[in-house]
Amino acid sequence: MTAPDPAFSPRASASPPASVTPSQRAWRRFWRNRPSVAGLAWLAFLVALMALWPWVAPYSFSATSDVQFSPPSATHWFGTDVNGRDLLTRVVYGARVSVMVALVGALVAVVNGVLWGASAGFFGGRWDGFAMRVVDILYSLPSIIFVIVLITTLESWTRQTLQARFHLGPEIVGKARLLFLFAGLGAISWLNMARIIRGQVLSLRSRAFVDASLALGATPGRVLFKHILPNVYGVIIVYATLTVPSIILYESFLSYLGLGIQPPMASWGSLISDGASQLNPIRVHWWLIVFPAGALVTTLLAMNFVGDGLRDAWDPKGRND
Repeated sequence: MTAPDPAFSPRASASPPASVTPSQRAWRRFWRNRPSVAGLAWLAFLVALMALWPWVAPYSFSATSDVQFSPPSATHWFGTDVNGRDLLTRVVYGARVSVMVALVGALVAVVNGVLWGASAGFFGGRWDGFAMRVVDILYSLPSIIFVIVLITTLESWTRQTLQARFHLGPEIVGKARLLFLFAGLGAISWLNMARIIRGQVLSLRSRAFVDASLALGATPGRVLFKHILPNVYGVIIVYATLTVPSIILYESFLSYLGLGIQPPMASWGSLISDGASQLNPIRVHWWLIVFPAGALVTTLLAMNFVGDGLRDAWDPKGRND
């Protein structure tokens, strides 16, 4: 009697492979994307620096000194500005303002875009036609000019209203421009999101699971938020990630023009504007532009790398690995 072949014994048989969800495959592809991981590492370092800098910074944000226009040195790594303030500290605090404006603006864009596009794609009919015509009209408007007009026409009225009716202090009233930046930048950034979500919902609303849910008595709102939108979370995450750098760029441009963040606050755009105002043919204080612009460009590249990596990872035509 021959001995049983160990290759066919129960112990030697390979266990069935564990099931891998599409989300797990997507995240595996993302972590294998080196530029995306490098961009994520830079963003994590930036967030940690912004959070810890107030406790480890050797200089305060508004502390002035007699050392004006000092080039980078061991004492001031990024040099000093026209008032003798440490530029590294101001760049880190400017990052906090720029990133805060970008995150809030992206949140406004995602909420508006998802709700508008999902409702248009799910309900269809006349509402779909009306919703998309509104998007087309807003697309035809110059977006940055819309934000400039919003700030220049409504800011003074808002400040007067806050002071007259609510008796708020000048510090709080002085931050009213942040509200217009949040609203304006979010209002011009949701159009792409609305179109993309509408297309995804249109492709999902005719699926069998949607018909089954409606047949079982589920309301249209429940079907939309419990069954359809969870299937497009990957797309929402990708385009939300790509929206953040565009809003940072918009805010920096507005601050460079003097229509964004106002003193005593500072952002990367306002720091670049301050550095550009000090350019003269006699002496060029290059560090006042190079370091804020370098921080802006590096962060935008990192965010774009992360967004591209998420887009490639969540691509349904990607590899099943």
